[in-house]
Amino acid sequence: MADQAMDAGGASPTGKDRPVTPTGRQFLGRTRELKELRADIQRAGLDTISGRKAPRARVLLVAGRPGSGRTALAEELVRQVADRYPDGVLRARLTEPDGTPVPVERAARDLLTVLGLPTPPGAAEDDLAAAFRAALADRRTLLLLDDAAGAEQVDALLPDNADCLLVAVARGPLTGIADVRPCTLGGLDTKASVDLLTQCIDAVRVTVDPRAAESLVERLQGHPAALTLAGGWLAAHPQAAVADLAKQLHADPDEGTPLERVLLLVHAALPATAARTLRLLALAPAGDVDPHTASALAGCSVESARGVLDDLAGLGLLHAVSAAPPHYEVPACLHPLLRALARAQDRPAELQLARARMLERSVRLLQSCRAITETDSPETREKLKALPPALRFATPRDAEDWLRARRGALLASARLAVADGELDTLARRLMSQLVRAMVAHFGTRAAAGDLYGIHGLVLDVAERRGLPRERAAALLNLADLDARTGRTAEALVRYRAALDAGRQADDPYATGRAMESVGSAHQELGDHDRAADWFGRALAQRLARGEHAEAARLYGRIATAHTYAGRYGDALRHWRAAVAAHRRTGDVGAHARALSELARVQEYAGRPAESLRTCQEAVEWARRADDVRLQAALQLRLADTLDRLGDPTAARLHRGAAERMLGERDRDADDGGRDAHASEPDTGACEIRGAFAED
Repeated sequence: MADQAMDAGGASPTGKDRPVTPTGRQFLGRTRELKELRADIQRAGLDTISGRKAPRARVLLVAGRPGSGRTALAEELVRQVADRYPDGVLRARLTEPDGTPVPVERAARDLLTVLGLPTPPGAAEDDLAAAFRAALADRRTLLLLDDAAGAEQVDALLPDNADCLLVAVARGPLTGIADVRPCTLGGLDTKASVDLLTQCIDAVRVTVDPRAAESLVERLQGHPAALTLAGGWLAAHPQAAVADLAKQLHADPDEGTPLERVLLLVHAALPATAARTLRLLALAPAGDVDPHTASALAGCSVESARGVLDDLAGLGLLHAVSAAPPHYEVPACLHPLLRALARAQDRPAELQLARARMLERSVRLLQSCRAITETDSPETREKLKALPPALRFATPRDAEDWLRARRGALLASARLAVADGELDTLARRLMSQLVRAMVAHFGTRAAAGDLYGIHGLVLDVAERRGLPRERAAALLNLADLDARTGRTAEALVRYRAALDAGRQADDPYATGRAMESVGSAHQELGDHDRAADWFGRALAQRLARGEHAEAARLYGRIATAHTYAGRYGDALRHWRAAVAAHRRTGDVGAHARALSELARVQEYAGRPAESLRTCQEAVEWARRADDVRLQAALQLRLADTLDRLGDPTAARLHRGAAERMLGERDRDADDGGRDAHASEPDTGACEIRGAFAED
């Protein structure tokens, strides 16, 4: 990124005697600043002077305007001292390219994910930040926080461990954090500035007219990002002398900052198509660009877009992140300038159309990404064939790699689309496909943190647009994730709100599921009377709609609530109703399990003889269902009951039968496991309620 650049944007040999930036270019100048920062690490702090051990990590601050090379300096410092921190380097960017501060919750979640630690979906910002600080309490880690918007962000992530080091990059002082001395950057010195130009172009063009090079550096005030663009322009115009560029910039010395002046000059020299594409890249979410994004924004082919992106990267207008797959970033220092250019030269309707094309392209790519996991379906195979070749993925692995690489940009796209408020239909489709693709490739459990954020955005749109069905679905999904992470009280509030929305929408599915979920929340909170009441309401709705399988299951849930409350008579009555209902629906496995639970409650109620008979019947149904585990469990229960009835011989026989069943099952599992896939589906995940616009 030009923000990070003290080096050229062109491709030139890297000197063996110079350090290299993360972009693969030479790091230039800043010798004094680096020396001061390294000395500051060892400087005695206020706590040390007063005789106390420092309670928190030392903070080094690199301050400067975007494009001043502040990130490059921070990265070079990190490179030089990283070996002192054996537990590694962690990085986080705290401001989006458009200037929006990144919430601490998101930054802490991403950092915890890098550390391989759990990040419960919906967890509060303070809890996640505290978990991150606790994770570094016994580590010797270097933390780089780039483009901090304020002291609050840095303070929330500052490790409570003096063995760690935090390097922050910001515009100005971090007022409120004690014992921080900023290293404030101005322009590069003349030698480093000229060296930067020399990296972009043939050195002869500089040596034949060194005064012109010095004049150009002076005009640009040694600003690294401006010098990078100037070098890119000179590289693209090999017939132009350095003096020619200096004269052009001298013609309008008062026209904005050095970076603004050189950007306007470079932009004016671009072909019309490339100039328009460059301006539209300011719309790219999170400044993250690939050929598909540029193609959709500009309304051109993917191949044409890739060529333009390569040309822009060669001029220093983009930072090339990777070549395969091609991936670029819009420099943060250029983002506001490009946005201003777009507003000045493109009509609002054209910009909105470009946003719509970009969202539509993302939707179609996500559809393809999900569909590649469902190729067993003939209908899905036909849909894949109908897609243009540029939108298809060769394998599920390719699709998953793309989704992982584009995850941040896709989530940012959803946030921006919802905030825009004028493209809600496309935003809803994007979020629908994003949820489905993430669940298909990552599983609900692994993607839970991202899903929580997406469902929150869906809720925002539903409330803004007055869409009760989608509001109910979003509330159900958020409540499910709350319940899974132990926030049962919060889940209960959302389930009640989902019930109201479901009734408003006249959506029987949402209404029934919300009533049952309210019951589940009450049961989790230990209020078994209310749980049984809400399960009963859900049962009445299922019976009224003729949904007999669901009704059979709810009889069991009511019985379980009564069992917990110690009302064994009511529990037995409802388990018998469940057994009868499962028999009518023909669900042999569910019939066996209901009989098993009926036998358990009969034993609790002090009816061992009845429990023995019911248990024997359940064994027969479990055998019909080919459920070996249930058969073995029932045999063990029979053995326990026979022991209590004074028949130890029969009890031993049943225990032996259970052991044989489990042994045979384990052997079969071992044999089958040799050919089984290494991973299993996430069967414990909560259901994702689809309440988005249809495909």
